[in-house]
Amino acid sequence: MNKKLLITSLCLASMAFGAFITKSLENESITIDIVKKAERIIGLEFTQSEADSMLAELNDTRKSFEEIRKVELKNEVAPALVFNPLPTGFEFEKGNSFFKASNISTISLPKDKNDLAFYSVRQLAALIQNKKITSLELTKFFLERLKKYDTQLACVVTLTEDLALQQAAKADAEIAAGKYKGLLHGIPYGAKDLLAKKGYKTTWGSVPYKDQVLDYDAVVIQRLEKVGAVLCAKLTLGELAWGDVWFGGTTKNPWNLKRGSSGSSAGSASSVAAGLLPFAIGSETLGSIVSPSSECGDTGLRPTFGRVPRTGAMALSWSMDKLGPICRTVEDCAIVFNAILGKDGQDQSVIDAPFQFDGNKKDLKGIKIAYLKKDFEGKYPNKTQDSLTLVTMKKLGAELIPLELPNLPSNDISFLLSVESAAAFDELTRSGKDDLMVRQIKNAWPNAFRAARFIPAVEYLQANRHRTLLIQEFNNRLKGIDVYLSPAFASRNLTMTNLTGHPCVVLPNGFRAEGRPTSITFMGKLFGEGKLLQVAKIYQDATDFHLKHPKL
Repeated sequence: MNKKLLITSLCLASMAFGAFITKSLENESITIDIVKKAERIIGLEFTQSEADSMLAELNDTRKSFEEIRKVELKNEVAPALVFNPLPTGFEFEKGNSFFKASNISTISLPKDKNDLAFYSVRQLAALIQNKKITSLELTKFFLERLKKYDTQLACVVTLTEDLALQQAAKADAEIAAGKYKGLLHGIPYGAKDLLAKKGYKTTWGSVPYKDQVLDYDAVVIQRLEKVGAVLCAKLTLGELAWGDVWFGGTTKNPWNLKRGSSGSSAGSASSVAAGLLPFAIGSETLGSIVSPSSECGDTGLRPTFGRVPRTGAMALSWSMDKLGPICRTVEDCAIVFNAILGKDGQDQSVIDAPFQFDGNKKDLKGIKIAYLKKDFEGKYPNKTQDSLTLVTMKKLGAELIPLELPNLPSNDISFLLSVESAAAFDELTRSGKDDLMVRQIKNAWPNAFRAARFIPAVEYLQANRHRTLLIQEFNNRLKGIDVYLSPAFASRNLTMTNLTGHPCVVLPNGFRAEGRPTSITFMGKLFGEGKLLQVAKIYQDATDFHLKHPKL
């Protein structure tokens, strides 16, 4: 067949298929027969059971197409193809960046050395700076805890012990020579195992990549090394950043070992909550910092999209992936965030913007704070704890302004993540190596990757155009507001703000009857981490929930 005839045949086949699928969608549910016929167009072949597994997701996605088509899109609405979270007319905070840690009274070593496990980064930094403990002593302490309790928690993929001891010894030598680099100098930490570290495996938590070694360091790890932090472990993540199940098992919640830690920053949240590390780096695409931090009672910061370079990190969704710290306190999050933000010249999504934080601020004067009134008034499990949070905020001087989220189909366009993730792991699907992954249920990546291949490119672009509307409308709703409060998993807030790129801090605000922590979410404006962290810190300083810890 000559080239011209081949192209003509393919076009006719595509047209015929388009007419067939349109008729089918109007008159019947998607069936295995339709899926098998569609495979001929995309040039792939799935097994009968794989095709059957896709049906529910394909039919649900089709319903989402129908819902978002109900909203009018004028021609001038551009797709968010190269994703930039800045709405039209957006202005950054005025002034230069500055960072002021809180003034801290004299910190002494605890009588019981095990209590060091739950000291904050700020407290540990004071001990190191005042030469009351060395980085090497602290690093050995946390390495031993990682070895001892990982058997229960399954939170470590790779212990980087040799590297940690070398980095700690170097930190001690620099500090002894008067070359103190700041609050992270000599502080141990862990990194979610989607961040590359040269000389060590970067497994992405997944069987097909469990022996993968990348010949470079992620920029975030480079920046932490530059300020003298000590990498002790590569920590677990649910396979390819979904959930808490990885090739070594299920990472556990230290408050209840019968529960998983949630994910996908499973090991980061579990290890910090258990006192195995002072802080860890996690990532979020659609809840992967918020969810495990909530489950394990950590304080986690999900920065604005475009704040922290993802160079050297596994890509899941180029328009949604974000890296951020999981810590014990809000101020610890600010300390780590201050070290890792800013352009690196490689990740083109990163935008330089001022970060202004003063850890000594004690009042909410001049800060406009809102709350999702309808969500807080609804019936849900943690309403008591959340209601008390609002009471505390009012006592601290906040005048809470009622706020409603935009009434736009954010959940229905969340298949953007499926499309981008399927593209990111295209080879995994085409090679059939997705069969090696641990979770093979319908609601897992192998099936999601396969199903996403049937989402038309036109619908993907239309969804991005709806995302543009969402970004603009969200900005309109937040005019005159600096921070707002949301129940941890309120209505559409989590999905909506991951699509718009807004930052949040999640922190403990109480406990359930069985003893597990509950959490509250503080949301900020785009690139408004300074005020966001300031407000969250003032609330946290007025409570003691973060000072309670699980007993293993």
